[in-house]
Formats: sequence, C-alpha cells, structure tokens
Amino acid sequence: MTAPESGPVRVVLLGFTVPDDLFAEVMARDTIMAVQTHTFAWGLVRSLRAAGCPVSLLSAAPVSNWPGNRQLRFRSGTFRQEGVDGRLLGFVNLLGLKHLTRFLSVWRTGRRMLRGGKADVLLVHGVHSPFLWFAALCGRRLGVRVVPVLTDPPSVDLPTDGWLVRRLRRLDRALVRAALARCSGAVTLTDALGEDFAPDLPRLVMEGIFNPADPAVAATGRPTATGTREVVYAGGLSRAYGVDRLVEAFRALPGTDLRLRVYGRGELDGWLRDQAAADPRVAPPELLPREALLPRLARAAVLVNPRPVDQDFVRWSFPSKLIEYLSAGVPVVTTALPGIPDEYRPWLLFAETDTADGLREAVDRALRLGPAEHARIAHGGAAFVRETRGPSAQGRRMRDFLAGLSAAVQVDLPVQARRTPPRRRTLTRRR
Repeated sequence: MTAPESGPVRVVLLGFTVPDDLFAEVMARDTIMAVQTHTFAWGLVRSLRAAGCPVSLLSAAPVSNWPGNRQLRFRSGTFRQEGVDGRLLGFVNLLGLKHLTRFLSVWRTGRRMLRGGKADVLLVHGVHSPFLWFAALCGRRLGVRVVPVLTDPPSVDLPTDGWLVRRLRRLDRALVRAALARCSGAVTLTDALGEDFAPDLPRLVMEGIFNPADPAVAATGRPTATGTREVVYAGGLSRAYGVDRLVEAFRALPGTDLRLRVYGRGELDGWLRDQAAADPRVAPPELLPREALLPRLARAAVLVNPRPVDQDFVRWSFPSKLIEYLSAGVPVVTTALPGIPDEYRPWLLFAETDTADGLREAVDRALRLGPAEHARIAHGGAAFVRETRGPSAQGRRMRDFLAGLSAAVQVDLPVQARRTPPRRRTLTRRR
C-alpha cells in the first residue's frame, strides 16, 4: 500500500497518551506500572509525526481500578506536549462506572474532534471496550476509518478475580470482539493477536517502536571501569516475569566480580531485598525514571529477559524491553518466547529452557563471549533496532497502511457475514 498523493493521513489517537507530568503523578500512587503503555503511546505519536501525519490526542489516565489507585475522580482538561494537542477525558474510577463514564466522556468530546472531516483515521490504542465502541459507532457515521492498535488480549482473567469480576470480564471480551469486527483494519503487536481477535481485518504487525534516548543521556551510558560485571533486568518484579528464576540462576554463577541489578516494582520487591541482604552480589531493587535507567542498561555486561514461556498470554506477547535492551548495545539473553519475530534472532542469545539452569547457562555464555562475537551481537543489535524499529521506519509503515485503508471501501455487512468466529480461548494470567 502506498500513501495517496492528496496529502498526509490525519490521525486522532484515542487511548492513554497523557503528558509526562500527569503520568508521573499517577504512577507515584498506583499499584500497576503502566510504563510500557506510556512509552508505546508516545512512540506511536512520534512515529506518525515523523511520517508527516498530523496527530491529535484523546486520552484517559492509565490507572488501575480503585482501590489500586485511590483517586476516585479524574477530571477532563487539555494539554500540550511535544507540539501535540490533547484532551483529557474525565471519568469515575470505580469498577463498572469507569467503563460507563469513560464512554460518556469520549462520546461527548470525541465527536467534536471528528466532525467536519477533521480526521481521516481514528487510531484506538488498546482493547478498551468503551473506546472501541465509541469508535465503531461514531467513526463510521462520520466517515473516519477506525483502526485499533492491539497490544494485549482483551480482559485477561486474574487468579484474584471473584465471580462478579470474571463475569464482567467475559462480557467485556464479547463487547471487544463485536467492536473489532466493525473496524477497518488493525495494528497488532504480534500476528497471533490478529489471528485470534481480528481474523478478517487487514493488519499491520508492529511489535514495538524504538524510542531514541536524549543524546546527553545516551552519552553517559558508556561502560565504566568499576571492576564489576553487571547482570541487569528491568521491568515488573514478578514471578510471572521470571524474576525469581533469574535470581536463582545468578546465584549459581561463579565470580566475585558479578553483580545482579534489578530495576522496577512489583510483588517480589520485599523478597528481592531479602535476597540482597543474604548475598552481597545481589543489589536491592531500584525504581528509576527512564532517563536514569538507560545509562544503567548501557553499562551492563548482559541484559536478561527471563519471562517463562509456558504461560497462556505469552502467545500474544512481545516484551518491549527487548527493543530497549538491544538499543543499549549490550548482549541480550532471553527465553524463547513465541512472539519474538525471526528478524531478532541473530542479535539475541536464547536460553535453551526457561528454567533457572537454562538462564544460568545462557548468561554464562554471554559473559564468555569473545571480543569479535560480543561486538557483532551488541553493535549489530543496536543498529538493527535503530534502523528498522525507529520512529521514521515504523511511522512510514503505519502511514502507508493507514493510507491504504482510507482508500478502501468498507462494506457494511452483518457481523456474521464479515468474519468467522475465532477459536474460543480461556485467558488467564499468572501473577
């Protein structure tokens, strides 16, 4: 598909692209870490703008339900960041009311942004049913192509959910599937997400966007002569992400010059502090802003993604940390997750198994790399993500995809005639 000669694609991005100061305020008192959501959202904005697409934002704060976040009311408003104008959607942060008030808020504000041919595409970040149904109902009526960006499966069940929450999640999944069937196309993090949840839509698979660091930040990340070699993990501190296995693997490695550093927040925070007290080679966990984290990644001897491969949701998942890891110019060890595209394979060191023994062997192999192989993997991986996953490259792919959809004629058929129901799956996530 090629962009039409009539001009750039005008995009309204509906989702969770909030200004940095509001995001920092929300994360300071929330039980979840929506860092990847925030980073990916602004990556979408920068990529589209790099491709010449004007972008406006329609956003809600990415917060967990009360009492995970104890702020009950979020007010509407306007903001401007990086030369982009946005509107904040107000809502009440209680289970059930959150969906209803977000829908009412986006219905009231969003129609004004889309009327009068002000946008060609309504890009919906995530599988949030209030936003998808606003897009499905209003976008078609106003002649705007609706394209969701699917980064996760809808309404994943958690082991802590009660019967009411599970019923509400089941209803939400049905609403999401019905709304997706009325869209014009989809951008998906993995091919499996498109196959399972939007099987009949044209789709662009885009597993992530490299977000370049400020040059001043990047320059501070050169290795220093500290006399230690650091094994580093950054992300959620959870058993679901394999952090406990990484600690076990590290403690089995020889070498008094080795240090394990973990950056993030999660259920294992207290456990990790106990491990650090018991082993001087293990540092206590730290939570750092991105500008402080990037130099730490660049000084590591090896970066590790230990996520287990046997969990239900990994089929739809691509760990965005792999792009940031590779951009640091450091050898990267990862488990063999099915969502990792083949193009990444030359630049990654895979653990043969996702067990502690498998991780230990892979980290040890990375630490023993000769100078030539170390340079090939480290520098080659950094060049790969900068050249192929940067804002310019990904922005061109999105612009061409969206432009092709804008020229297509959408046939308004009943849902049954437009798609074959995908296989039913039970979505569960271990925490």
